[in-house]
Amino acid sequence: MADAAPSTRDGIEAEPGARPGAEAGQPWRHVLVTGASSGIGRALALACAGPGVTLHLGGRDAGRLAGTAAACAAAGAAARPQMVDVRDREAMAAWIAGAGRLDLVIANAGISAGTGGATEPADQSRAIFETNLGGVLNTALPAIEAMAAQAPGPDGLRGRVAVIASIAAFIAVPGAPAYCASKAAVQRWAEALDATERRRGIRLHAVCPGYIRTPMTAANSFPMPMLMEPEEAARRALRGIAAGRTRIAFPFPVYLAARIGGALPPGLRAALFAAAPAKGVMPRVG
Repeated sequence: MADAAPSTRDGIEAEPGARPGAEAGQPWRHVLVTGASSGIGRALALACAGPGVTLHLGGRDAGRLAGTAAACAAAGAAARPQMVDVRDREAMAAWIAGAGRLDLVIANAGISAGTGGATEPADQSRAIFETNLGGVLNTALPAIEAMAAQAPGPDGLRGRVAVIASIAAFIAVPGAPAYCASKAAVQRWAEALDATERRRGIRLHAVCPGYIRTPMTAANSFPMPMLMEPEEAARRALRGIAAGRTRIAFPFPVYLAARIGGALPPGLRAALFAAAPAKGVMPRVG
């Protein structure tokens, strides 16, 4: 996401003292990723993989998780897959506590669904918040606690936590109320907490990508402008993290459109979206 000089090309300027392009030298040797079975989680894990890197990979699909671990091991990393549900607070705390040193934790696991043009089912709303918000907290909070007890690394930081939000965090889309709200919650939480945690040598990053080609977006029946491959999204996310950006939003045109749409009066925004297809409901919740 960052070029050789600070840029707003993908939405957010680099902060003072940031190191654009630092991702090329992969500074993290101990990384934990949730939702690593597929999509951007798998791409993030592979982008971090390399000799001397230990990867703790969480997911719920044993076969796909094993495939990610094997690919990371082929790249030279020590891959440690763990079947875990991010909604399970105690299991997540135990997994993270037993991981040892963590330089970077990526709270990526999430689910997506919408109204299907009707009212969003109550159980679906709860499921989305439990995973997208509760799951992020179950990942980030024990990670921050563990990092606070670590010695600073070569970069002077005790660790970094990145939460995968979405450009949907910036606009209340009537067709996906719980999804937009859950992503807005983790985006605001990470950005606000970063201001105080950095005093302890811990950084938080809110990664807000646009549309990514994954199994989750494959079911969408509406246009997805500037749809990108997960590998490109992972590259931009990691470069933004390494550059020290608190908010990493991309691609810029989609981010800008969401900010403009989010600033519209709610009634006007709802009217504009009324003619657009809504995101489909989950075929099954639980």
